[in-house]
Amino acid sequence: MGKSASSQSPQDVDFEVIIVGAGISGINAAYRVKQQAPPGTRLTILEGRDSIGGTWDLFRYPGIRSDSDIFTFGFSWNPWPHQTTLGLGAEIKEYLIQSAKVAGVDEQIRYQHKVTTASWVSGQNYWEVSVSAKNSEKPKLFRTRFLVFGTGYYDYDQPLEAVIPGIKDFKGKVIHPQFWPKDYDYTNKEMVVIGSGATAVTIVPSVADKVKHVTMLQRSPTYIFPLPQYPKLTSFMFALMPSRMAQLANRLLWIIQGYLMIAACRTFPGLVRRVIRAINKKLLPPNIPCDPHFTPRYKPWEQRVCASLDGDFFAALRSGKASVATDTIVTVTEDTIELNSGAVIRPDVIVTATGLKLKFGGGVQFSVDGKPLDPTKGFMWKSSMIQDLPNVVFCVGYQDASWTLGADCAAQLLTRLMWELRSSNATVAMPHLEKPEEMEVKPLMSLSATYLKNINKALPKAGTGSWRPRTHYTADLYAAKWGDIRSGLLIK
Repeated sequence: MGKSASSQSPQDVDFEVIIVGAGISGINAAYRVKQQAPPGTRLTILEGRDSIGGTWDLFRYPGIRSDSDIFTFGFSWNPWPHQTTLGLGAEIKEYLIQSAKVAGVDEQIRYQHKVTTASWVSGQNYWEVSVSAKNSEKPKLFRTRFLVFGTGYYDYDQPLEAVIPGIKDFKGKVIHPQFWPKDYDYTNKEMVVIGSGATAVTIVPSVADKVKHVTMLQRSPTYIFPLPQYPKLTSFMFALMPSRMAQLANRLLWIIQGYLMIAACRTFPGLVRRVIRAINKKLLPPNIPCDPHFTPRYKPWEQRVCASLDGDFFAALRSGKASVATDTIVTVTEDTIELNSGAVIRPDVIVTATGLKLKFGGGVQFSVDGKPLDPTKGFMWKSSMIQDLPNVVFCVGYQDASWTLGADCAAQLLTRLMWELRSSNATVAMPHLEKPEEMEVKPLMSLSATYLKNINKALPKAGTGSWRPRTHYTADLYAAKWGDIRSGLLIK
């Protein structure tokens, strides 16, 4: 239990590992600790919300689903049980609840426990974690050897404020997808969805049947690729193999073909661009041309390619209930959106699908021996630990592949470090750079989506060698499980 500082013995810790967040990264990390950490490792998960799920408990907008294939987004130790390519939000949350039970960690989650500060005490080699808990007037304090963050990279409490001239003058409804109002009825409404990323591409076909009309208003287009919900090869494997074998084989298949697709985009960008364009032309109605609405200025996979489930986005366009406008906003008035081209849209509701507000480490305030330490100012060691921040692991995933793959590399690195410390009769693992000013600075995430361009200001830096950003899953997993973990790391 958490205790007040005056009642807790400084010679002991409550846990060897505290995991912050009961979303997909946190549940996976808990499984790895339970299965692979030294025997007797005490573990708890602190979750600020009142339910498992993280993103999949928070987001409720129409059509919410994974934006990468669910086979690799799911866990290797509990594969996605269905044959569907993209998981719907409610299905993913149910899967996470079931996975926590399979992992045996569901009883170790403390809900409505929001971590606010973490203070490292060098004399005792532990973290003192302050937690705001429901029904507790005073903060709870927990002491732990290791802190593990499965908190993602965006702010759960505050949306990204869209910079749209005049938006505050609009008298209709303005909705941010992150906080979609419960039971909101948009039947027969004129809706405008501002944005062109995965969220916009998901919302448009999901509301098209009920709204009077929905317009996706984009400043610049993105690549949209139709993805079958029931891939033939996946169905074939499930028909041919025992269920568990088919799940594992299918997951491996999607890992491989995902990286082949990215490699093709980077090696033959012109060819891939032409293929996507040809597919888009075939699916678009005659009144909506490829140019300018589906001709991005960037190369494929410089930003993520958006998936359209069974081509539902294009079906909505063909139905006449949805359209696309590629333009810039001059201003929003009480009842209109005025565009640079001179066009005017008269919406009843505006959805600002323009990205997420970034926040690293759940916004926790760190200090080492009383001295504040901002993790976003340091370099990241093996994309998992921060320079001069002892015994803290951040489960950071991929932007060009399923998040879970990268987060699992961090979790496996954690358990390996715990064994390394035990064999060395040590308690502290801390990344350290002797001359950080000489390190070549690289972005931790390299995609060029508008809101992600600012992510490097909100994330730690990457470098070279042990400080390089993630490259691809097989290399990163090998490095986590068998690679050099002494370079750049102080063990004491």
